[in-house]
Amino acid sequence: MKRLTLALLGALSLSACAQGSAPAATAAKPGAQAKPVVASVGTPYPAGSPEARAHVALQQLNSQIKIDRIGPAPLPGFREAIVGGQVVYVSDDGKYLMQGKLFDIAAKKDLGEATMNKVRGDLLKTIPLKDRIVFAPPNPKHTVVVFTDVECGYCRKLHSEMAEYNRQGIAVQYLAFPRMGLASEDFKKMVSVWCADDRRAALTAAKNDKPIAAKTCKSPVAMQYDLGQRMGLTGTPMIMASDGTQISGYMPPTQLRAALDKLAGEAAPAAKTASVGT
Repeated sequence: MKRLTLALLGALSLSACAQGSAPAATAAKPGAQAKPVVASVGTPYPAGSPEARAHVALQQLNSQIKIDRIGPAPLPGFREAIVGGQVVYVSDDGKYLMQGKLFDIAAKKDLGEATMNKVRGDLLKTIPLKDRIVFAPPNPKHTVVVFTDVECGYCRKLHSEMAEYNRQGIAVQYLAFPRMGLASEDFKKMVSVWCADDRRAALTAAKNDKPIAAKTCKSPVAMQYDLGQRMGLTGTPMIMASDGTQISGYMPPTQLRAALDKLAGEAAPAAKTASVGT
């Protein structure tokens, strides 16, 4: 996959598409003052609002980008935007843009990650269970969503330990991410898996380099690939809790169970506090 990331200097592209890049933005001349942008009709935000100015500014940099969210930022004078699976910050006047982690020193956490987890959770809700390939024990304790590829080594290692993940009480719901792109043989193989009469058997065979019948259908593979990019996926496997919280890449079964137990324990007090206030 060819991943195009946002650069603060020189060319800019926030499209993660493997099919080509958008035209590069023209770099400003040294010493030149950035011009404020004026929110125009057609933005999804009220005209003249900081969100509208941020939206227009990002569109001016690259008209092809997918903007998933613009909202208040923890940094005064800026809006926080989720663009192409990345968190960026745009000044309220639309003149300046910052990319990178915004770290709360006292809390010792990345403030942008909470926003990304919320976006991932919202995007996961758009993928019906019928479009996922599920390996689950009876009455699972935890459920994870895993973007997988049939070729990557760690994806195969994870799948080879599926019985132990299930013994640990973990249900695994697979989504497709052909990391070589939509024009690759990898993509065609994953479409065949998702179009198979027995998807679970076909996926297991493909991950073990066994032949599978070539099939085509109206598969969700391309859509899931696009969502993976919008969720900030940079490699496979990508393991997430069912609420969109990113956990890791590959993690052994016992370690994953411990991480999920810890995550559930951290969520429980917050849920209790919320219920008390209602």
